[in-house]
Amino acid sequence: MKPVRLSLLVLLSLLAIPAAAGAAPGGSDDAQRAVAGEVLVGFRDGASAAERDRAAGRAQANSRDRVSRSDDSLELLKLKAGRKNSDAIDAVAQDPAVAYAEPNWRVSALATSNDPYFTNGSLWGMGAGFGSQASTAWQNNHTGSRSVFVGVIDDGIQFTHPDLDANVWTNAQDPANGRDDDGNGYVDDVHGYDFANNDASVYDGGKRGNLDDHGTHVSGTIAGEGGNATGVAGVNWAASLISGKFLGRSGGTTAAAIAAVDYLTALKTRQGLNLVATNNSWGGGGYSQGLYDAINRANAANILFIAAAGNAGTNNDTTASYPANYELPNVISVAAIDRNGALASFSQYGAKTVDLGAPGVGVWSTTALNGYSSYNGTSMATPHVAGAAALYASTRPGVTAAQIKTAILSSVVPTPSLSGKTVTGGRLNVSGF
Repeated sequence: MKPVRLSLLVLLSLLAIPAAAGAAPGGSDDAQRAVAGEVLVGFRDGASAAERDRAAGRAQANSRDRVSRSDDSLELLKLKAGRKNSDAIDAVAQDPAVAYAEPNWRVSALATSNDPYFTNGSLWGMGAGFGSQASTAWQNNHTGSRSVFVGVIDDGIQFTHPDLDANVWTNAQDPANGRDDDGNGYVDDVHGYDFANNDASVYDGGKRGNLDDHGTHVSGTIAGEGGNATGVAGVNWAASLISGKFLGRSGGTTAAAIAAVDYLTALKTRQGLNLVATNNSWGGGGYSQGLYDAINRANAANILFIAAAGNAGTNNDTTASYPANYELPNVISVAAIDRNGALASFSQYGAKTVDLGAPGVGVWSTTALNGYSSYNGTSMATPHVAGAAALYASTRPGVTAAQIKTAILSSVVPTPSLSGKTVTGGRLNVSGF
């Protein structure tokens, strides 16, 4: 597995504190800025063991730990339950053995993409302006986690792509040996399963012509490896992608789509994978109760079903487009906007049925045969939102599908072109994730 290489910049702000230290400004009990229940105390030269014990007692510390082998004057005091950092600091401030006392601040690495398509401005959908604001999340060291899974229901994924290979799931319970080791009914589903050809080969770009561009493209937007000085960066620099391939050269069928949805749901319910969303950049046909029921089973398993609104430029309120129009609580329907914030000319919309907009014009991402391409479509907007779902979940273990959906829809940026055209009237914004 290729490691993700981050370009790191650590910012450490030192506050000048008087020798007899009081509480530092900014709220030392703020859990976002300082570790609750921990205080750093620097003792004066020559402070005796008894004096150190006295200070720890005043702080109401349960334990004391030396912080550095090169500086025995600095100790980390761990406070008794419920004791506030600021109260402990105040309690030792006047002790003559104490040189200073301060919160145990949280310091963070700030990640910035060094991937060429981002640094040259091609990945506008990841940036500021009318992009998803993912780059702001990266700067806050929020780049995702491989413990979060996203199912890509599409054509296949080139799992050997140099910008995806670290982020495609490998099924440790079913290695390629011709047996169904994990007992889920699918033999050798190492990276997912191909429901179009009924085999485990989720990438056929090298065997059956240049296929699987589309699934590989949406995968790169969700979780292209970031900070590796190669190609693109996804909304998540790290996540685990599972292929639910059901589209082939001539498209796919509802039956295959249902099988793919249920396969991914079972991976969560049977294997316990932290699968938070599926990306569904496809559409066509009419209403299917079978597909509705499969999506509803995914809903019961707390899996979001994120769907492209469609590319016919029509109103989904008056002419339903499936699967985006299924009225289920886990469905998020996505329209496409361009880099100027305009609703794309091809994008379908709906004030009651399409939830939000996301970048979908001139979107660069990974494609088959180790390539990169720029595509347009609500297909390209949808994985920005699926990536946002994974990014949100990466720092919130146990978060529900409903909570993720609420977070995504409540954080949109109001956008004139989407007012009266989408439920929220806004575009995707992951800057606060």
